[in-house]
Amino acid sequence: MTTQLREIAFDTETTGLHWAGDDRIIEVGAVELINHVPTGRTFHQRINPRRKVSEKTIEITGITDDMLVGMPFFEDPQIVDALLEFIGDSPVVAHNAAFDRGFLNAELIRCGKAEIHIDQWVDTLDIAKKRYPGAPASLDALCKRFNIGLEARTLHGALLDSQLLAEVYLELRGGRARSFDFADGSGDGDTARFRTAKQRPAPLDPRVTEIEIERHTAFVATLGENPIWSRYQP
Repeated sequence: MTTQLREIAFDTETTGLHWAGDDRIIEVGAVELINHVPTGRTFHQRINPRRKVSEKTIEITGITDDMLVGMPFFEDPQIVDALLEFIGDSPVVAHNAAFDRGFLNAELIRCGKAEIHIDQWVDTLDIAKKRYPGAPASLDALCKRFNIGLEARTLHGALLDSQLLAEVYLELRGGRARSFDFADGSGDGDTARFRTAKQRPAPLDPRVTEIEIERHTAFVATLGENPIWSRYQP
């Protein structure tokens, strides 16, 4: 049986840029992927950071201090426990993963929880830089490269960005129209190599002879009234 690869596309919004200082997470968004494709399962929550949101964050996200009043703190089980359960032991896919990893692990340490080890993280920024050296590699730039719509992204948001990231990650892994090479015999999504399937410039000439068509027609006539094969007569 083919093993299914489960991953989590993940994004955070924060009060500022310094996870090692006083800045905190104000929003998390996560999208479940199976074999690089979103399943529709998501996790999204805004969080009370117990401090002011920077003007730059408000400008980028539109999230103000007033919008976070009454939101749960990160250590609330509906945040930390639910998020850890959602992630599980699956790889965590993030764009510029060091940023999100730093903030998430800092919050987990404050809660007395174990960090999510660096080996569990997948950085799409690193993948994009290796695949397209010298080209712009921001999430916006990659969305434009892959013709992923940005109409809904007037402001940054953790869930929307993780959904866009999921689409970008799928394209970086070969896209929706991809073929699988199971030469190693495993058939595992971890080891399968992906390549984009290309359409033939012109269809191949038919290989069925007139005699074969006649014999096929005669055979189908013996199958009774309206057999399924009659739908595929040449």
